[in-house]
Amino acid sequence: MNDDDLSRILKAVGDTTRRQILTLLVQESALRVTALAAHFDMSLNSVSKHIKVLEEAGLVTRQTLGREHFITAALEPLRLTEGWFAQLKSIWDLRLSALENILVSQEKPNE
Repeated sequence: MNDDDLSRILKAVGDTTRRQILTLLVQESALRVTALAAHFDMSLNSVSKHIKVLEEAGLVTRQTLGREHFITAALEPLRLTEGWFAQLKSIWDLRLSALENILVSQEKPNE
């Protein structure tokens, strides 16, 4: 995965409806598109567009059985965001440690 993948994932989960769809799929396992749409006050077409964004980010998979489309959460791509957030936290921790060292050195009386 690369920066484009990370951008697609963050864009996908940046929308409340898409986060709600992912939550429902994690709670309920595979759901039909129509069953997902029943949870939202929007058209089936609008829900399908949200699902498409999640698919493009690799966060859901679709299985077609006859005329029914079943959507399942695929959370493995979120590991990329976990790694990115861990890097940010590491940088932040280093900066806080440096600031703490400066503050502690300034508190020491001059010898």
